[in-house]
Amino acid sequence: MVDQGDDTPRVPSGDGAADAPPSVTLEDGRIVLSGRLLIDTIATLPPVDSGAEAIDMAQVSHMDTAGAWYIVDLQRRMAGGAAEPPIRGESEKQKQLIEVVRANMPPEDTGAAKRVSLTDSIEALGRRTAATAKIAVELIAALGQVIAAIGSLAIRPRRLRLTSLVHHMQEVGWNAIPIVALMSFLIGVVLAFQGSVQLRQFGAEVFVVDLIAISVLRELGILLTAIIVAGRSGSAYTAAIGSMKMREEVDAMRTLGLDPVDILVVPRVLALVLMLPVLGLFADLSGLIGGAMMSWIELGVSPAVFQARLVSNTDVWHFLVGMVKAPFFALIIGIIGCYEGLKVGGNAESLGRLTSTSVVLSIFMVIVADAIFSVFFALIGI
Repeated sequence: MVDQGDDTPRVPSGDGAADAPPSVTLEDGRIVLSGRLLIDTIATLPPVDSGAEAIDMAQVSHMDTAGAWYIVDLQRRMAGGAAEPPIRGESEKQKQLIEVVRANMPPEDTGAAKRVSLTDSIEALGRRTAATAKIAVELIAALGQVIAAIGSLAIRPRRLRLTSLVHHMQEVGWNAIPIVALMSFLIGVVLAFQGSVQLRQFGAEVFVVDLIAISVLRELGILLTAIIVAGRSGSAYTAAIGSMKMREEVDAMRTLGLDPVDILVVPRVLALVLMLPVLGLFADLSGLIGGAMMSWIELGVSPAVFQARLVSNTDVWHFLVGMVKAPFFALIIGIIGCYEGLKVGGNAESLGRLTSTSVVLSIFMVIVADAIFSVFFALIGI
């Protein structure tokens, strides 16, 4: 039975005093509750000594969820970690309401967290190492699968999905030029300004051109471009393929005998491999223009002098070193983005988590690859 004037369920016992105020007393080892146990009346109940062994509800006239919570909480406090004392005299509806509230009570604090031993730490380290090794093996397998698919296109070029390739080239290449150019231009400005401040202390301002040229052409131009592409296009790859995985479109392709790697992965990876060097070229030009403008403003080095010193003192290998890295960075970003997308499960939580993982892992692997290239080119004297 529910009172009509309030949305809160109020369960009467059916035989108690209808409008009696709530009260709690201790009688013969029992806590006797009586009256209306409602949300606006239970605050008036006095604290109860926990020496009783049972709760008597025979005289409770009305009870809502707040009253049920009061009884469940009282029962827990009386138990003190031992067996809970019994409740007597409640009606069937009151009993059902108490059980509903009990089932939705927050879990009790179990005390201090379990102490982590050395064995637990070693076990956790082992599990993380095994998980990392598994991801590395899966990525290498995905790389081999993509390379094999691309190699088969050389034998049967008609299998190449040209429309999809051009679409992705526009998305990852042409549409990314403004943000890549702007970021590189600002990096060139920062390099020129900071370089001029530091080199002026030694009277070597003229070498700011060499600083900008080598930094932008050899390292920063292509590295920043790869990081921007990883955040922009790598995450888009994971989100797009992951959404198709959630809608079971990837499973439908397999059912129709179509290989998702040929249809979804290869055009995206090829588009990145073809367009990242182009974006790197735009980044190099923008960085040099930004550096030249700041050198002109800060040091009075005219664009003509900047160009002459750039051409005469900068080896073309600095530019080629940056361009050589581009296809490898593109492979890393494309394969990780598609691999994480194909791992998405059937819920939105996994899509968001794996999209973030794709970006973080791509940027990390790009920086690792750049460090390896730096050491390699230094060892061979380039």
